[in-house]
Amino acid sequence: MIKPLSAAISSILLIYAIAGSAHAQDTPPANDTSTAQDANSKDAKKKDKAVNLGQVIVTGTRSPKAVDEIPGAITVVSKEEIQHTLLVTEDATAVLARTVPGYAESSQAMSNTGETLRGRIPLRLFDGIPQGSPLREGTRNGTFTDMGIIGRVEVINGPSASEGIGAAGGIINYISKVPTKEGNETTFTTRYQTQNHSDSEGWKTGLTFAHKQDAYDLLLAASYIDRGISYDGNGRRIGMNTSGSLADSTSKNLFLKGGVNFGEGDTQRLQATYSRFKIEGKGNYIQVLGCRGPDDNPPCAVPRTNTSEKGHIFGSKDAFNDFKQYSVEYSHSNFFGGSLDINAYKADQAMRYLPELDPAKQDPLFAPLGTLYEQSEIDSHKKGLRTSWTRSDLFNVEGLELHTGIDFGKDQAQQRLALTNRLWVPPMNYKSTAPYAQLSWDIGPVTLSGGYRREDDKLTVNSYTSTYYNNRVFVQGGGVKYTQNLKNLGAIWRIGDEWSVYAAYSEGFTLPNIGIPLRNINVPGQSVSRIKDLAAIIYKNDEVGFNWRGEHGSFGATHYISKSPFGASLAIDPKTNDFILSRAPVRIEGTEATAEWRFDEQWKVTGLYSHITGKTSFWSADSAGRYPAGGLNKPLGVLDINPDKFAAAVTWKFLPNADATLGFTSLFGRHVSGSDRRAYDSKTYSYSEQTHGYTLFDLGVNYDMARYGKLSLGVENLFDKQYILSWSQLAGYQNYWAGRGRMISLTYTITF
Repeated sequence: MIKPLSAAISSILLIYAIAGSAHAQDTPPANDTSTAQDANSKDAKKKDKAVNLGQVIVTGTRSPKAVDEIPGAITVVSKEEIQHTLLVTEDATAVLARTVPGYAESSQAMSNTGETLRGRIPLRLFDGIPQGSPLREGTRNGTFTDMGIIGRVEVINGPSASEGIGAAGGIINYISKVPTKEGNETTFTTRYQTQNHSDSEGWKTGLTFAHKQDAYDLLLAASYIDRGISYDGNGRRIGMNTSGSLADSTSKNLFLKGGVNFGEGDTQRLQATYSRFKIEGKGNYIQVLGCRGPDDNPPCAVPRTNTSEKGHIFGSKDAFNDFKQYSVEYSHSNFFGGSLDINAYKADQAMRYLPELDPAKQDPLFAPLGTLYEQSEIDSHKKGLRTSWTRSDLFNVEGLELHTGIDFGKDQAQQRLALTNRLWVPPMNYKSTAPYAQLSWDIGPVTLSGGYRREDDKLTVNSYTSTYYNNRVFVQGGGVKYTQNLKNLGAIWRIGDEWSVYAAYSEGFTLPNIGIPLRNINVPGQSVSRIKDLAAIIYKNDEVGFNWRGEHGSFGATHYISKSPFGASLAIDPKTNDFILSRAPVRIEGTEATAEWRFDEQWKVTGLYSHITGKTSFWSADSAGRYPAGGLNKPLGVLDINPDKFAAAVTWKFLPNADATLGFTSLFGRHVSGSDRRAYDSKTYSYSEQTHGYTLFDLGVNYDMARYGKLSLGVENLFDKQYILSWSQLAGYQNYWAGRGRMISLTYTITF
């Protein structure tokens, strides 16, 4: 009785970490330094102008800039949108699936497998610091903090080099809350959730303390989440995700941020941040594999999804994400006539996966083949220095702004087999030096922009030996040099007070999940410096769009084409059913639309739509020069390209202190197919994939009891629909999972 009681009490206290401390974001800050630095001449005037527009971002610019001065599709996920999603689910990426058109469905797991942005992997940042590593993309970098401390999320859609390597699909920057209210403010929050099964109950308790006085400010936040097992719409337990489950786990989060403004007119600021987050499985359940039907191996008459049963694999360890990061930032808003920002950071990230009988992990030195349960662990360590200097009215030309700086980064990543202490992916060391410059010029209603970034990077890998599955071959270590000049151009024309149109060209740069080709080497005589699949991926993105913003609403649409001559896409190895990397030309094209309409103070409707198509080649160019890459005849499937998506929500403020939001997200069904024949050897290729769509509804209700706190009800999958996640509909390694059924949550928050 203790846990349900504490959970019920818990259900009287969580929304202030979502709403109370979040109201510090009512006027969206550009960054933590903006509050103290608006006293300075032209630069301050530009910031004031941006703040008055109500839509300001720092991602990609690192200084306050109004959205309607940036050519391209920008999504700013507000504190209200984050709050509503948290009422329904604690999944860290669910808010993106509901609010960003080109973002794929949420995996509902610790893993973010298949969660692409415009068909490519995005760069995720937490206060500007990269999460995860492009050296070994383990699809775990979407779960790195408690979303209750996030004040807003800024999304740059489409490839971009502005924040460094990894932004193939765009940039997603989670920005922590900022104290803005003078004095002290403490929020205690709790949440209880259930799927009406005794082992599905979960609870959360969180505490946030904000302090602001004169030039000093401080934010302290801590939370604890205990999750039960998940059930699908048929009342059947959902299988434990081999890449990491949220179900049957606990999360601990500690976040500290403090800053001081100083100097004449408080033009300077020093800020330090510490974040520690760990989500860990409780180890109470093991996965029982399902069956897709008569054509599966082994076959079954009636398809059944993976499920879970009580138990523990002897000797196995719990899956986890363990993320720590530290940063120190210095800013000066009147440094040689401009704004200077210097940010030094360090981040340590460890990710362990569930045990599995994977053929690729077997080794007769440890156990008979087919009997060795093994689990892998990725470790990544980062250090970096990010600098920027922004000068307005350059050369006394009104509206001409220069943004320049240099970024330094070091990244080390490796992957080990944790139970037998074997090396799977060798330590990879990456060093990056990247100077950049960006010019923008406001000429009346027109803003022109252009930028350049020079990546001068090097990858170093020591010699290693592959695993038994890959024939224990020796691989000669070596280095790979990456140098690339990356450009962007854009123009935006503001037509009157309500309309704007834009066109933009941008280039992105990333690495092709280097760990996969390294661990899959199985032929002797290989050298790291000669592995073709380690070549960088360069993305080129063309985009046009428009926005309308009126008194009662807004509407925007964009169309883009993204190309990579030597790109990367995911495929399934027919022998192991594991992911393999395919290097060939890729072309993605898509259309997105967003809308909002406020009928009056009581009613508001929002909506979004996304349509994406993509093609790649069945084969890449032969390294011996015998034949070129194939044509763009292979369709990209659900592992890369999200099905069409339509989502909408209606909010009704039925009392001065109460509101309700009913929303839905619909993923469409899709069938893609293609074939090709290679003239060189007459080999034929074909691919076909069909996925079935589904529509899910959710409900959130808030009742503000003033000084007695706020009570909220959230219902995920309102109609308890049974469905299969889109990316799980494609046959792969142990991946046949149903989506979560109806989840009811009760949240209470009080601020004092």
